[in-house]
Amino acid sequence: MCAIAGILDLDVTQLQMEAMLRSMRRRGPDGKGIYNAGEKHLLHTRLSIVDPTGGAQPMILDQGQQRYVITYNGELYNTAQLRQELEALGHHFYGHSDTEVLLHAYAEWKEGALEKCNGIFAFAVLEEHSGRVFFARDRIGVKPFFYKLHNGGMLFASEIKTILQYPGVKAELSEEGAAQLMLLGPGRAPGSGVFHNIQELEPGCCGFYEKGNLQIRRYWKLRDREHIHSFDETVECVRALVKDAILGQMVADVPVGAFLSGGLDSSLICALCGREMELRNEKLHTFSVDYENNDRYFMPGKFQPNADTEYIRIMQSALDCAHHWTVLTPDDLVSGIADATIARDLPGMADIDISLLAFCKQIRPYVKVALSGECADEIFGGYPWFRDPA
Repeated sequence: MCAIAGILDLDVTQLQMEAMLRSMRRRGPDGKGIYNAGEKHLLHTRLSIVDPTGGAQPMILDQGQQRYVITYNGELYNTAQLRQELEALGHHFYGHSDTEVLLHAYAEWKEGALEKCNGIFAFAVLEEHSGRVFFARDRIGVKPFFYKLHNGGMLFASEIKTILQYPGVKAELSEEGAAQLMLLGPGRAPGSGVFHNIQELEPGCCGFYEKGNLQIRRYWKLRDREHIHSFDETVECVRALVKDAILGQMVADVPVGAFLSGGLDSSLICALCGREMELRNEKLHTFSVDYENNDRYFMPGKFQPNADTEYIRIMQSALDCAHHWTVLTPDDLVSGIADATIARDLPGMADIDISLLAFCKQIRPYVKVALSGECADEIFGGYPWFRDPA
């Protein structure tokens, strides 16, 4: 992941921008950049996954008499196809990053580029010739985008903490924000940043900011339809979609691994990734987490009727992967409470957030990208209450 931010039509010093960049460093430890154009400032910190040398941001494109500047956090899975289409239209590329492809796509099709993008993203493009700033978020809202209209201008960022770094912006909790924390947490109301006057661009939305005016529209919405396909057709469709989603996320110029919990979701991902790595004459690195003395104190329940270890070892043997175990202690979890809350900016699912953050810190020395089965239960009915007649 990377981090983006912007200060539009507001006074800001170099020191203040550096403070905002420091708040973004956790998401982007590999590089940082600032682009200044009058009273419009774009910020970026980078986690380099594709094209480490050619993908620095904010990225500039001079097209004819017009200049476009992008700050982008995301991943486009159809980069190659978009690049071919743009090259046929006369565009020339200097690197192979998806950032450069997205910037050219915007220059060619403006907001219509969103209809062509298959990926997860949050980005802003400054049209320096007109002074307009276009911004957008992916269809499901995987990548975050928070903003605040402030003193006739606008602030935006990947995380709330970056907006709070700007002078005069206070971490004030309104009555509605407090109610969300108490009644909806760890969820939030659509479009809400919980803190007073901080909002979130909703998934599938885009907009323009120009001279103090903000216009937002929804470019995509999930719609339900009658299922008309046969069982065999459904199986083949799901198979193709899952395979495409997994292999698309393996495109990287850095080491890629996968979480292995022994469940259906992670086992499927590891099996497909393992086959792909074999084609590259490489071995997949897989990672599992356990807890100190879990073998002694684990108690089965409806949510988890048995421990993961047995199934992890079955998959470990079947995959012939390079497997790594992480064992977390109570001290690891207790000491991670503050870090996990700060990372999220708000109270979350404490046990999951702390464990996941501690786990990721342990695997970071081995890989820079790790695929996981997180959120597949919501899609495929994996939770026990989905199957409970009561």
